Amino acid sequence: MHSPLPKGFDENQIHYHGGTAIAIEAGLLKRNEIKTVNRQMLENVRLSGMPSIGLTLYPTYPAGFFKGWMAEPYHYQNGGDWTWFGGRMIQQLVRNRFYQEAYDELGPMIDRVVKNKGFYEWYGKNDVPSGSGKFKGSAGVLSKAIALLRQWAAETAE
Repeated sequence: MHSPLPKGFDENQIHYHGGTAIAIEAGLLKRNEIKTVNRQMLENVRLSGMPSIGLTLYPTYPAGFFKGWMAEPYHYQNGGDWTWFGGRMIQQLVRNRFYQEAYDELGPMIDRVVKNKGFYEWYGKNDVPSGSGKFKGSAGVLSKAIALLRQWAAETAE
């Protein structure tokens, strides 16, 4: 059987941000593991030049590995930045008591909603909005993340 992966490409090195957020939501990671993967996500964002921890995966699959939407790195699910996933990670940071991290990492997502006057489906290189500008999934996860932070702030202030 011939591997579809290019020679030398180590798929085990890919960090799947969206899947990791969902694994945390499912209770599969311990608090110290969440801290570690969050640091890795931030480093991946820095290395990739993408706008937020909504980055779907890093490093990306090579150009031409996929056909269609994901043929290019940092496009769609091949390293595009999805608030749909990033917002879920923010929620899990709050639920696992990483309040400052959640607040800090929410900022770029909120800033781009304001800047672009919409809840875009995903973002490409240079923070370029793509897909629907009225993606209810993005609006929903951001709203829930904000509500969780506000709830924590209200409880802490009491």
